[in-house]
Amino acid sequence: MKYKTSRLCTTRFASALGGITLAATDRGLAGLWFDRQRHWPDMAGWEPEDDHPVMQEAARQLDDYFAGRRRHFDLPLDLSHGTGFQQAVWQALLAIPAGRTTSYGALSADVGRPAAVRAVGAAVGRNPISVIVPCHRVLGANGSLTGYAGGLERKSALLALEGARLAGASA
Repeated sequence: MKYKTSRLCTTRFASALGGITLAATDRGLAGLWFDRQRHWPDMAGWEPEDDHPVMQEAARQLDDYFAGRRRHFDLPLDLSHGTGFQQAVWQALLAIPAGRTTSYGALSADVGRPAAVRAVGAAVGRNPISVIVPCHRVLGANGSLTGYAGGLERKSALLALEGARLAGASA
């Protein structure tokens, strides 16, 4: 099936950490949500399309990631469904290497808004492409596991998979 532009399509993916819904547009992968996570999108009008090439490639790369064979993702992303501020935060998340963590305060400084820690935290929580845009790599200032729309157990599992040292989070 040829992929049409200007529509959002979706498929399901079974991961080591539970069911995932993937979404894509003509621009790239636009969503990755775990079952029962917070901030679930309104999927009205989304079309199921299991053979969409971006979502098929995302599923392949996610399989490799969860099997420990991949640390970086190489997919076109469509982050256009957020505000300019959210998009800046999501882009900053992409710069955090696998196996590393940062704090909300450091991320706020990275986006040029050091006093906007709560707003940055809210943008991190609304990240539409979990795992691939690595919001799980952001910790509290003291290195604690705080906030993750997919649940703290998943956040902990993702960090363990990447070999991140939780006590070594930057302030």
